[in-house]
Amino acid sequence: MNTKSTLVVGFLLSCLSAFAQQSPAYFGKGLFNLAGQDSTWTMKIAMRTQTLAISEWESNDGDLANLESNFFIRRARLKFDGFAFSPRLKYKIELGLSNRDISGANEFTSHPPRYILDAVVKWNFHENFVLWFGQTKLPGNRERVISSANLQQVDRSLVNKRFNIDRDLGVQLRHHFYLSEKFLVREIFSMSQGEGRNITSGNLGGHQYTGRVELLPMGTFASKGDYKGSDLKREPKPKLSIGVSYDHNNNAVKNRSNLGSYMITDTGFYETNINTLFVDGMFKYKGFSLMWEYADRTAKDPFARHENGALTGDVVQVGKGINLQSGFLCKNNWEVSGRFTNTTLDRVITGKAPENQYTLGISKYIAGHNLKVQSDISYLDLVGANNQLMVRMQFDIHF
Repeated sequence: MNTKSTLVVGFLLSCLSAFAQQSPAYFGKGLFNLAGQDSTWTMKIAMRTQTLAISEWESNDGDLANLESNFFIRRARLKFDGFAFSPRLKYKIELGLSNRDISGANEFTSHPPRYILDAVVKWNFHENFVLWFGQTKLPGNRERVISSANLQQVDRSLVNKRFNIDRDLGVQLRHHFYLSEKFLVREIFSMSQGEGRNITSGNLGGHQYTGRVELLPMGTFASKGDYKGSDLKREPKPKLSIGVSYDHNNNAVKNRSNLGSYMITDTGFYETNINTLFVDGMFKYKGFSLMWEYADRTAKDPFARHENGALTGDVVQVGKGINLQSGFLCKNNWEVSGRFTNTTLDRVITGKAPENQYTLGISKYIAGHNLKVQSDISYLDLVGANNQLMVRMQFDIHF
């Protein structure tokens, strides 16, 4: 973060602290809780950071070589949320400050760093109907919607890396109802721009439409645990959530739906319809957790072409992936977790070989997800290439 940005953030925090009506009662509930004297607005201010150490090797016939080691401020963020005018009108703003948070600038984001992660208003306009408007995560795969602050392992899986649909600008309509006393059903429909976050020059292709349905037959999870890694609440009764999402990006111009690289031709941009299916679930019971995901991306014509039909060399990253992840939380808040991930991009189209990754993780929760140390070791099996070994350790602190 540059000096100017540091001064702005510091000044903002100092001003807000001066007007704070109360401080949170304990760690992990935000830095400040602000409220208007007439009770027509509230604002919670929170911050978090993740410091990551990573070492990677290539494995060739059992020998390790080409060591690469790095330290990162993986994430550093400020979050503001509360309500304005009425508790039925909520908002959330999240800013990314680390280099990895703000990377990816281009001419379509007007070149400056992409500080804004979330900027969304949520209006509960009628009973169980809530309208979201702004920039936020699309209702895609469960692992992506789980906050990076609440992950069970150091970071998300390769399935998420290859197939997720991330954030975008648009509107979402959310609703829920009960089929019985416990059986909860959630429905989400989203229409967005289709080119990802912080776009200022668009819309280049069509629009993106996403629908999701979630079934919770055993009732809700404690503390929204269906969207948190690990069973930190040690659910006394079995809890299950099953979700299905379908995303259609009409005339998409990027090779991973609203992510990846623009597919540029001699006359502008190549456009094709890209569809992505997600099926996922979460199960928790007495410290045991199990999460699974399946992803499938297809495209009307995955080969980008110039106006005369000649191939540009860009292709849509079509294929399938599966992720299985499980863990058990001991009474002393140490957790052992394991993950198997397979991604199979269409090799004829993309030229990329299947990937199988095996991960073993160990976490110590000092104050839940708000203060924790996590480490994992992963072995990546690549068809037709050198396999890879990766060791990571990460420290999280969330105020």
